[in-house]
Amino acid sequence: MERNAWYLVSSHGAILFFIAANPECTVSEIVSAMVLTNRTVWGLVGDLRGAGMLRVKRAGRRHHYTVNLDGPFLHPTISGLSLRSILSQIVRQAERRRRAAS
Repeated sequence: MERNAWYLVSSHGAILFFIAANPECTVSEIVSAMVLTNRTVWGLVGDLRGAGMLRVKRAGRRHHYTVNLDGPFLHPTISGLSLRSILSQIVRQAERRRRAAS
């Protein structure tokens, strides 16, 4: 079996996890880190924004994304949970890494 030939979660979920682990990231950073096109990432980020799962901060011409932990976790088999219950550990680890690097 080829390594990294499949996903545990969808592309939407993969981007959501990436943003949780890399808060304040840009679309360019997401594109560089993942095997997706710029157009695909913009579409997926737009879907996640529209669902209330992401927060956007604009700095000049760039948009920086973070996970809205109070947003709903939209998944057909896991309903009624907030993103906080699913992603809080990833967000805490990212915060610890940032503090350690400062």
